[in-house]
Amino acid sequence: MTDSAAAHTDVLARLRDALGERVDTSAAALAAARADKSGHAAAGTPIAVVHAASVADVQATLRIANETRTPVVPRGAATGLAGGANTGTGEIALSVRAMDRIVEVRADDLLAVVEPGIINADLNTRLAPHGVWWAPDPASREISTVGGNIATGAGGLLCAKYGVVRDAVLGLDVVLADGRLLHLGHRSVKGVTGLDLTSLFIGSEGVLGVIVGATLKLRRLVPGAVHTLAATFPDVRTAAAASAAVTAAGLQPSVMELMDATSLAAAHRLLRLTAPEPGAAHLTVQTDGPAAADEAAAIARVLRASGGEVAIAADAEEGERLLAVRRAMHPAMETLGTTLIEDVSVPRSRLAEMFDEVARVEREHGVTIPVVAHAGDGNLHPNFIFEGPDVPAHIWDAADDLFRSALRLGGTLTGEHGIGVLKSRWLADELGDDQWRLQRDIKAVFDPLGILNPGKVFAV
Repeated sequence: MTDSAAAHTDVLARLRDALGERVDTSAAALAAARADKSGHAAAGTPIAVVHAASVADVQATLRIANETRTPVVPRGAATGLAGGANTGTGEIALSVRAMDRIVEVRADDLLAVVEPGIINADLNTRLAPHGVWWAPDPASREISTVGGNIATGAGGLLCAKYGVVRDAVLGLDVVLADGRLLHLGHRSVKGVTGLDLTSLFIGSEGVLGVIVGATLKLRRLVPGAVHTLAATFPDVRTAAAASAAVTAAGLQPSVMELMDATSLAAAHRLLRLTAPEPGAAHLTVQTDGPAAADEAAAIARVLRASGGEVAIAADAEEGERLLAVRRAMHPAMETLGTTLIEDVSVPRSRLAEMFDEVARVEREHGVTIPVVAHAGDGNLHPNFIFEGPDVPAHIWDAADDLFRSALRLGGTLTGEHGIGVLKSRWLADELGDDQWRLQRDIKAVFDPLGILNPGKVFAV
């Protein structure tokens, strides 16, 4: 037996002694722990998957990992798209998916305390009887966990009006690499005591600690109709300029989603709808609240003035059918081939220019890049289509070109998916050397042995 094999055997024995049946070494569990929804998989086989059911389970795992210098990869539902939760050789996959309780709901204070494994959509179903809801609304809400949403800094379709995860978290409970438990943040609306470590952990992708609880900022369910409109444009650039015109006019829809011609046609084929006009792009817009009808009418006027053909849904049911076309994006892309789903953001005023860059990259690299966008906040999801299981070099070349285009336009490498494994090589390009080194130094303060999610985010 090699030294590493003996060490892994010792770690496994200690985990089983402390956690018993919560330690899973089945072939299926180990294989599943290697990958997430990105299609990227870690090399080799993890030591074990620990299915934590309590904070104490997480602490015990991390104490053993710290004492034996064993890497730990925190996982939720593994719906990420950047390889951030992938677990490989010599690593422990620490799953908090079973920690899915709502600990407390205080509708009077507009807050809830939850465990990290609760599914986003399930949370809002269970909050509805209290007359409140949690606003972050990623497209994966039916399958992604709240803890994962927080760890990646997720967004979603409602970001344009209601903000992202960072705007909806008051506090976090976090277990550090050595097993210590921290209670960060506050339950009050205001709180500026000391450094804002809560915000530091939001979007930290498991490299600073393991989120084991969250105090969430809720919103009141407000009676009132939701109004949905659909606008068709002759091309995607015109659609992007129209969405920017809505924002410039001071209007704030709750949803404003853009689909380019390729993604729109694929979604129509999947849903067996009438094919759109060749080259046509599409905006789906929703307004909500007491002024929803007036806001929808005002947005319709802006979109028509910008070259769109606009139809307003007759009722909520028709509105959901219109939005279902956008929600069909991911399965529609799977019909085109293997997909590298990416995520960049630019200032909303430069959205049309970013679509010009997409078209240029397609031409110059000979690739197909269907794009959907959260047009209300300038967040694009380019989908690089290719054949085979592994991302070929020419696709990465095209992605590199597109990422650098976003940075040149004043944007960012990721609006909501995170860095993970897939984008770590570009991180220093956006941050600059000084900030990149400072962020690595901050990680070392929280994780001096480097055992938390190694090879992610700050990998070189």
